[in-house]
Amino acid sequence: MAATVDKTVSKLQNELELWGAKLNELLAKAEVASHEATIDARKHLEDATDKLAAARGKLDEAKGTGEDKWEEFKTGLERSWRELERAFHKLAH
Repeated sequence: MAATVDKTVSKLQNELELWGAKLNELLAKAEVASHEATIDARKHLEDATDKLAAARGKLDEAKGTGEDKWEEFKTGLERSWRELERAFHKLAH
């Protein structure tokens, strides 16, 4: 079970790093976009930034979670992840 937790946490940490890099790229693009587009994009970027921070927090908690609490904790982590994915989907479309 511990190997599964470590593998899952490692995978999620890698995904967070990729999403963080993508978010930074989108923030840079928003800076050069037209003013109206920037306002709309900024709202979505702020939402994604908040969701990314929440997912990072959950992942940090997961690192300290023992096997006995993993299943209980996993549900909250999965919820944060879905919210983050939705936020990035909004940015992409």
